[in-house]
Amino acid sequence: MGSHPPRQLLLHFAAAAGALQAPNSERAAELGGSPLQGDAPSLLPEWQALLKRADALAYGGRLHEAFQLYQLVSRRQQLRAEQLEKLVECLAQGIRLREQLPVCWSGGGSLLPPRDWDIFSCRKCQGFLFEPVSLPCGHTFCKKCLERDRATESHCALCKEEGSLAAGQPLRVNVILSNLLAKWFPGQVKASQLRHEGNLLYKEKKLQAALQKYNEAVSLAPNDHLLYSNRSQINSTLKSYEDALHDAETACRLQPYWSKGHLRKGQALANVGKIEESLREFLFCLALDFGNRTAKSEAQKLLLSLFSPIPGNAQEHLPDILQLLSHHSRLKGNLLNSVGSADTSHNLQRLLKVNVEQKKSFPAQEEQKMSDCGSLRKSIQMIESKKGCSEDNKHASAPESALLISEKCSLLKRKHCSEEMRSPEVPCKLMKKGAIDAKGSSAGRRVPFEFVDPSDLDCSLCMRLFYEPVTTPCGHTFCLKCLERCLDHNAKCPLCKEGLSECLALRKYCKTVLMEELIAKYLPEELTERRKIYEEEIAELSNLNKNVPIFVCTMAYPTVPCPLHIFEPCYRLMIRRCMETGTKQFGMCIGDPVKGFADYGCILEIRNVEFFADGRSVVDSIGKRRFKVVEHSQRDGYNTADIEYIEDQKVQGENYAELLVLHDSVYDQAYMWFNSLKQPLKSRILSHFGPMPAKDPDPQASPNGPAWCWWVLAVLPLESRAQLPFLAMKSLKDRLNGIRRVLMFMSRTKSR
Repeated sequence: MGSHPPRQLLLHFAAAAGALQAPNSERAAELGGSPLQGDAPSLLPEWQALLKRADALAYGGRLHEAFQLYQLVSRRQQLRAEQLEKLVECLAQGIRLREQLPVCWSGGGSLLPPRDWDIFSCRKCQGFLFEPVSLPCGHTFCKKCLERDRATESHCALCKEEGSLAAGQPLRVNVILSNLLAKWFPGQVKASQLRHEGNLLYKEKKLQAALQKYNEAVSLAPNDHLLYSNRSQINSTLKSYEDALHDAETACRLQPYWSKGHLRKGQALANVGKIEESLREFLFCLALDFGNRTAKSEAQKLLLSLFSPIPGNAQEHLPDILQLLSHHSRLKGNLLNSVGSADTSHNLQRLLKVNVEQKKSFPAQEEQKMSDCGSLRKSIQMIESKKGCSEDNKHASAPESALLISEKCSLLKRKHCSEEMRSPEVPCKLMKKGAIDAKGSSAGRRVPFEFVDPSDLDCSLCMRLFYEPVTTPCGHTFCLKCLERCLDHNAKCPLCKEGLSECLALRKYCKTVLMEELIAKYLPEELTERRKIYEEEIAELSNLNKNVPIFVCTMAYPTVPCPLHIFEPCYRLMIRRCMETGTKQFGMCIGDPVKGFADYGCILEIRNVEFFADGRSVVDSIGKRRFKVVEHSQRDGYNTADIEYIEDQKVQGENYAELLVLHDSVYDQAYMWFNSLKQPLKSRILSHFGPMPAKDPDPQASPNGPAWCWWVLAVLPLESRAQLPFLAMKSLKDRLNGIRRVLMFMSRTKSR
């Protein structure tokens, strides 16, 4: 390739660059590698066309040719780090595909394998929960993390629900959860407190004091990857680069798929001059989290330094990464020279490849320090040789996770562990097999879980195990049903009496996820029993023959709408239970001075419920079936009854013929009476009950009789005691005769 490519070749490079936007990377590389026919004026400067062609080749997987072009561009035009963005993305994507890494969410990213104790970690900072705050959506984070992020975001980091982190939302610590963590994990809680104190000292530039805090924290929680990551940053600021590298390696070993750990390790490797390994870590970090701008920027700078020649008289104008490389010119020269060899693509891919198994077993101390970086192949062989190191070479100050529990650990049994097996460090009921460290001591490291007291997870209202736990904005946790019943009576927290009007107005109670996970994990037997009791209660409430809820209010009829305004606490509970059970049905009876409610009523079915901010509601219901009360009773403040349903007795032959004549006659009489009413009254009736139903072809088709009969009874101005006998009638003929007598009386009264 000459120093000045022909015009049509430059146009061809531009076409290849456009193909980068297509999903087919092979097509992009294909365009970048084949000449174009014809002649056309140049649209791009020569170096820009070369750069776009290099990007196209990289996307097509042809790294050998791409690197040659990047080097050529750097000789003709001073490259900028941001111009290598496409190359960095391509290399990171290659690592992701090669290592089969799942896609990670961007913006802070972690890709953490599930571990038994990860249930107690914050999904924002990835550290152990400190001052846990449960958001309205049910997810729990550290209070400090929420305070830090609420200025820039108002949604939950997990479920993305808007408004969960609103500016006016108080951040109150989850009382139950905070007490549990303090009881079960005193060491981790103290370590988290020291971590936050160290962070404040670091912001105040008190580096030694911050380092001391982190040293204390690590001694309390030697398996917390976040502590090592943050201490690595402090050591880097203090220019203790070897210590920073050791901490970063420990963080990566504890959490091999944590992007921030690999970012710290890449920075530490760059500080000690291990450029190839540093580049590899930045790319692996980017493969885990494509949204990590810092890792992308650092990788671009390192690649730029490898492609760009360093003028001897312009050292002070180069980026910091190039100043770092000034002591490793042999390394840089050899890497660039290797681009021209036939094995360039293979060598670089081997350099950038990160082996997952190596990440899991990489020793904390190297058996041999790399002193001569003059050969790329030698460097790669040195890196790969680390995989064969003995497992006994692991650093003693970075023990394996003290909180890991065997996946095969059987369900927790309610019996005490022996005194030798107990420790206040972690809660569990069984000792994990092989939980002794190399020295044979389990103190502070391989500690067993102590017995979990079920009373620690009891609701303060029902005094039973939490079922569907919900945390209020004030930080107190209750069973969902218990909280709802309390809010029926008073819109304040049952414990601290703080107002919960906003919580009541939203009527959106999300279960606290972490509390549910704790109960399911540590108290499975108790949870099973608690769920069984709840299901039995629901089954009992779903029975529409025994203990049927009774609303004592007005007269209701089959097929006739019956809107209700619910404001009394007992009926709030009753309506809510009808909805929860799925029956959506309850009985309606008029009051009785002796028995409490009448012996006959009508089952209503809820069609819709509209709630108000103060807890009141309007229920749209309609009549379904008539019933007779067999036994009166009460439940939780409202009336219930055992009932039996009423149906009309059917007739045949001559009796049926007489019934048809009577039916048509009374219908016509009722229709004429309704049309004779004044228009304002007719309008009110129509708005409340709807139009008069049509005449039924078969009056005995429904067990309740024709719908128009009940509509007429509902609109006739009769007292409740006069209407009640119609519900009890099992003879359609008697009901029609009764309606006819009432209509005749109404007509005579009107004529007077």
